[in-house]
Amino acid sequence: MCFEIKERDLLARIGRLKTKSGGIETPVLFPVINPAIQPISPREIAEKFRCKALITNAYIIKKHYGEKAVRQGIHRLLNFDGVIMTDSGAYQILVYGDVEVKPEEIVDYQEKVDTDIAVILDVPTGWNVSRKQAEKTVNQTLARAEALWKIKSRKDILWVGPVQGGKFLDLISKSAKEIGKFPFQIHALGSPTPVMEQYQFEVLVDMIMVAKMNLPLERPLHLFGAGHPFMFSLAIALGCDMFDSAAYAIYARENRYMTEYGTYRLEELEWLPCSCPICTRHDAEDLREMPKNEREKLLAEHNLYVCFEELRRVKQAIVEGRLWEHLEMRCHSHPALLSALKKLGKYADYIEKHTPVTKKSGLFYLGHLDLTRPEVIRHRRKIMKNYSPPERAKILVLLPQTREKPFHKAREQKRFRKLIEEKLGERAEKLHVCTYAVPFGVVPNEIDEIYPLSQHEAAVPLDIETIEYVAQQVANYIERTNYEKVFLLDIEEWKGRIEASCRSVCKKKRIKLFTFKAEKWDRLAAENFAGLISEIILKEN
Repeated sequence: MCFEIKERDLLARIGRLKTKSGGIETPVLFPVINPAIQPISPREIAEKFRCKALITNAYIIKKHYGEKAVRQGIHRLLNFDGVIMTDSGAYQILVYGDVEVKPEEIVDYQEKVDTDIAVILDVPTGWNVSRKQAEKTVNQTLARAEALWKIKSRKDILWVGPVQGGKFLDLISKSAKEIGKFPFQIHALGSPTPVMEQYQFEVLVDMIMVAKMNLPLERPLHLFGAGHPFMFSLAIALGCDMFDSAAYAIYARENRYMTEYGTYRLEELEWLPCSCPICTRHDAEDLREMPKNEREKLLAEHNLYVCFEELRRVKQAIVEGRLWEHLEMRCHSHPALLSALKKLGKYADYIEKHTPVTKKSGLFYLGHLDLTRPEVIRHRRKIMKNYSPPERAKILVLLPQTREKPFHKAREQKRFRKLIEEKLGERAEKLHVCTYAVPFGVVPNEIDEIYPLSQHEAAVPLDIETIEYVAQQVANYIERTNYEKVFLLDIEEWKGRIEASCRSVCKKKRIKLFTFKAEKWDRLAAENFAGLISEIILKEN
């Protein structure tokens, strides 16, 4: 195995990829190097940015340097000691329709220049193509993938097996399943560039997820052309481990200034909203007045600083178990990204399955978009399928959430339970106290210290979608259990939705519901609610 996973959150992994030129930590960004028009040298990129991996195009290298690259080797040619990945020229097929090289030639050339990671000459699907053409590209790519193992001669190069299919998700699924049967060390999603250029990130979610769900999980996934930092967190959360970017240089040539939340044109900027070495030494006017070549180099450096900084932020979020929070913050920077975040609900069960059960920190609940995060999905599934109330519990008591956690240690609950025990004695054992809470729904007292039921903070006031969700989960819980009575303490914050859900399901099941309304959950509400319950139970007995 050349890939070792060290940390996980959502589908993201911090891993270690071993190559013959050393190991690199993922998620990793490969800056694209084009020696003919390179604003920053590979040596500078290595020294200034502590960059350990680059990508260049083997087809372009072959055309411009030919045997010189073979004699020197790709590392010496580029003057870079780290890991070098070579693309095969497939992007040129997408742009120009064809390349003047055969698949077996480019395999042989990548071996001869001594690359570390190589890509077969796949056939990109592109975007505005017919289904028939898309099927052809998938089949041709799979045929070339199969042929690789008879062509290649070296065992120390990691080979990338690209997934094609374009906008046809069933073809992506087929491509991923079939190419995953070959012993590639790395896979890549092909043809995403037009989707990203048009900000169709909800489509990108489908493409990545369909590929990810059908590829071997133990292999890293490369996303071609994902060069803008404002979408790193989305791609990484979906399980992409590797990226390549020419955007840092292309944007610099066009006087475009990257930030982690979007891109500015240099002429639009009064101030530089960044503290990288470039932006601390220069202001916007300085950059505008510079000669073009000097300005292009400095903008390219700034763009790389922003890319690597965002990558480090994402990695730290993975380690802390806060990738969802970071992702949500980034996705609120653009409507297209927010649409992509909403699309994650379609794959919520799969993401939950591969998300760690416990984390180093609690979660922040900011609003109804968080209802699809793995922790919420996991609790809903477990409470509905795996949980059973205590045997002696015949009466459900529903109390509202408290700011203090765990809920059963909150002073309101302690006061309530003390009064119940004093008034009912042994009869109190029939009562099962649960909390209805954001974002989990029903939280039985005996499990409310289990992560993350007490390890979270929720923003208030609650939005109506959140209230409706909790109300529905309460109703679902009552539906599948066998309580004889339900007592509900309903406070104004919940806008009557909890009571309405309880009333509907209790009527359906023909069990009694007793509701006590209070303005807020405090000592007085605890005393009055305990008195109501005790009076009813004692009267019936």
